[in-house]
Amino acid sequence: MAVDVLILNSGVADLRRPDFKFADKLVGKGGLAKCKTEDMPDYSQQQLREWIEQGFATAGGPGNSAPLIAKTGLKVAVGVNLGKGDYDGLDAQGRFFYDVMTANGIDMSQTHVHPDLFTGTTFIHSTSGEDRGGIAYFPSANDDFDFEIFKRAIERLKPSIVYYMYSGLSDRGDANGGRDLAEFVRWCRGRGAVIIVDSHTLTGNPQELIAAGTSVKEYELLEPLLPEVDLFFTSCDEAKLIENTLAGKRGWDEFEEHENNVHFLDFLTETFWGKDNRTKLFGVTVSDGAYEKHICQDGYVGGPEKVESRFMAGEVVDLVGAGDSFRAGLISYIGRNLDGFKKGTMDFVEAVQMGNLFASLYIKAPLDDRYGNIKGYDRMLKVVRSDATYRSFDELQRALG
Repeated sequence: MAVDVLILNSGVADLRRPDFKFADKLVGKGGLAKCKTEDMPDYSQQQLREWIEQGFATAGGPGNSAPLIAKTGLKVAVGVNLGKGDYDGLDAQGRFFYDVMTANGIDMSQTHVHPDLFTGTTFIHSTSGEDRGGIAYFPSANDDFDFEIFKRAIERLKPSIVYYMYSGLSDRGDANGGRDLAEFVRWCRGRGAVIIVDSHTLTGNPQELIAAGTSVKEYELLEPLLPEVDLFFTSCDEAKLIENTLAGKRGWDEFEEHENNVHFLDFLTETFWGKDNRTKLFGVTVSDGAYEKHICQDGYVGGPEKVESRFMAGEVVDLVGAGDSFRAGLISYIGRNLDGFKKGTMDFVEAVQMGNLFASLYIKAPLDDRYGNIKGYDRMLKVVRSDATYRSFDELQRALG
């Protein structure tokens, strides 16, 4: 049975507790990093299950995107590795992830139960106040992502859009210098799918890394990958690290942020787009919206243009998943306008504004109801097309009905 969107890789349980101070020591305060599976804290499955039942867990990776897209009415499937265990065949983290997805209408038929490795787990040092605690990700079963297994998932489900999460977070998925993933993406495109891939490789304090001109080896994986994808959005901090890695250090602090974002998109597109008569959309997410640049089948180039979010009102509850939820909104729009995207006739600014709306609603949702603010596609589109700038979150919620 065909689906609209298939999201692959990085099935993970995100565990948040104030006593996870070890995460700060592993990745630096406020940092995010992929850690070695063998360094994962030795919590028992019973302890992890208790924390999950007490509400200290959310579903990460596809859990930040799949239910949001499904709530708009598109058919969504997830293909992931989950660990084997004693909870109806899955470990505690895998059972939690699987149950959250199925409860939100996600097709989980393409779950691969890994016989030896646990489900991916992220330990987040939750803090009160403005300082973000460390985010320590242990990939476990995600490290063994096998493209041949999930090629069969694509053959079965025939997705219109394939979303791979994430470049840089799977040893096997990133093998051969990223060329294996690039070949997989090329194969998927050959079957008619539109492809979006994330990068997710911040390590340590991003501002310190940017100032030092640090080259991040995981971003080298983008070199073979970016010519193959149709959609790519990254954060403004990651953008600077990507260019520092692929083109050498730039004096970012010498320029205004607007100029930096325009410069990065020009660098990225001029380097990786090529001339293959394919519509592509690349962008950079910022705190108050996103920048986009696109090229159409006929070679017309639009942007770079900033699309300022009209949905900033309201108090942020948790920023984890902000980029994933932005991409969920973008994908929801493109999934509804697929022919227009491929032909280059889609409203690209409107698509990005849909991403802005999703991100704003997601990061302001309570942790025990991460998906509750997202409504059906027609209601979301009506708000995007209203041209109103919402001054309070209550006003935005009333507009959504």
